[in-house]
Amino acid sequence: MAYILLVLTTLFWSGNFVLARAMHLDLPPITMAFTRWSLALLIISPWLLPRIWKSRGVIKANLAKLIFFGVVGVAGFNTQVYLGLQDTTATNAVLMQSMVPIVILLIGAIFLGERGSPRRWIGVALSFSGVAVLVSQGQLSVITEMQFNQGDLWIIGAILVWAVYSVGLRWKPKGLDGFTFFGVTVVIAVIVLAPLSVWEQQSSPPIQWSGSVIATVLYMAIFPSILAYIFWNKGVEELGAAVAGLFIHLMPVFGLLLSVLFLGEALYSFHLWGVVLIFAGIYLAVIADTLKRMKLLN
Repeated sequence: MAYILLVLTTLFWSGNFVLARAMHLDLPPITMAFTRWSLALLIISPWLLPRIWKSRGVIKANLAKLIFFGVVGVAGFNTQVYLGLQDTTATNAVLMQSMVPIVILLIGAIFLGERGSPRRWIGVALSFSGVAVLVSQGQLSVITEMQFNQGDLWIIGAILVWAVYSVGLRWKPKGLDGFTFFGVTVVIAVIVLAPLSVWEQQSSPPIQWSGSVIATVLYMAIFPSILAYIFWNKGVEELGAAVAGLFIHLMPVFGLLLSVLFLGEALYSFHLWGVVLIFAGIYLAVIADTLKRMKLLN
């Protein structure tokens, strides 16, 4: 069951990318993030509010940290993803998202002095080469003439933000359980996104709340937000973080399939080359070391 839950988690996250791209003309990106997290917060409130009251002392003492996590990890990451999907394809976005483990390693090495093996750094170089292939669409002129797709740049920003958030989790307040921490960061994200959503709507066409728009918001609030969180925690509890982390690499597979099937996005040779380079790098830098540690532990 734990394996199934982890597979479903990555499927839900991939579906979030594809739906955001599908509805990018119907729902402005900041408002998309705001409505998603507002509805998620409304759904979890009956369980969250008593926990917040019980942990109010810990929350007050760690408010600065919680604001950082809420702004960066919830509001910042998702909003940048939705901004990026205004201009780039879901295929590109989900493939580049697979770079997160590599960027986490890089941040740890630069700012925390965490050394890596030569094999790991070869993996980092390969993965970045894969992203360069995706962003340039396999054309050197795109890089030399700096003619990047703005959406791709937003996705790269989202990757950096999520990596910073992930590294920062080692300083998560210890007095808060996982659900309360998640809920408080969602509250902060909603507060931050509310005025930005109002500002965005002043310069955007009125939202037409069709059935498809409502269904999109419901999916985003329930599946990649709440259920993915619950399923992920259960998977980590049953199998351990090292094994669970490997399932993240299913996102590009699901993302590609969903993008081609439901959005009709074309698959080009530069996508395949990008995937090969990124996954070769991920194997060298992350998966091989993880499997080795697991073997030693067993």
